[in-house]
Amino acid sequence: MKLSVVIVSHNQCGQLRKSLSALTRAVKNLDAEIILIDNSSEDNTSAMALKEFPEVRLMTLSPFRRYTQAGNQGLSMVKGEFVLLLNPDVVVKPKSIEQALAFMTDRQSAGGLNIRMVDEAGNYLQESKKVLPRTWVAFLKLTGLFRQFQKSRFTDYLSASYKDEFDIAETDVLNNCFMLTRYAVLQQIGLFDERFSDYGATIDFSYRMRLVGFKNYYFPKTYLIQMADKRVSRFNWQHLKNFYLAMFIFAAKYLFSLPALHVKPVQKLYPAYELKG
Repeated sequence: MKLSVVIVSHNQCGQLRKSLSALTRAVKNLDAEIILIDNSSEDNTSAMALKEFPEVRLMTLSPFRRYTQAGNQGLSMVKGEFVLLLNPDVVVKPKSIEQALAFMTDRQSAGGLNIRMVDEAGNYLQESKKVLPRTWVAFLKLTGLFRQFQKSRFTDYLSASYKDEFDIAETDVLNNCFMLTRYAVLQQIGLFDERFSDYGATIDFSYRMRLVGFKNYYFPKTYLIQMADKRVSRFNWQHLKNFYLAMFIFAAKYLFSLPALHVKPVQKLYPAYELKG
């Protein structure tokens, strides 16, 4: 199988319907599977998927799981050579996935890929080319862990990292709106570290990829549309808690508790310990 697509959705039935409609058209000429993780939704998500998209492999979780746990449920089911983690609030264009796969096939050093994102009005979204927040840059410099994030700089966070919208570029950190990787990468580095809540998991995942020699890319020759959604305020207490807790876990993992990574097959990956939120 060429491609496995994993979507984690929680109470996003309306957006998910549009996303799946576009996705099924985009993969119709590919040997692909779509895996939907309904993370304890209360808005008829599972019933809609079963009725309107019977080709989708559906798993319903109860009770609600944090993103890393739900995502790993889907990633543990994949069969494809390539694995695409896709948000339920995005609409992919008809040839977007084929173009992204072609790019990854041509560059064997590429471990992960994001593509250009626009909003429903066609405006470029800066998070397409994700960089580390300045707080994380300072933290990683102080801890000596910054050497694997050489694409991030203090000034990049607000300006330089968002220029060259249409240029292919190597990046430090992937975002999970459209995160294309290889099954071989998952076998080598494992799945998301479930010690992280929502924030920090993709930073850790990207870091592990770079440690074993893979590169991450921003590919703007195609694009997706991110539908309007309610954004979480950066001053929300839960967001701040997850933000700084992720830095603590990251430091504890690489400076103290887990100084080395152990390669395990994806089917045998288990978190070293659980951190209750």
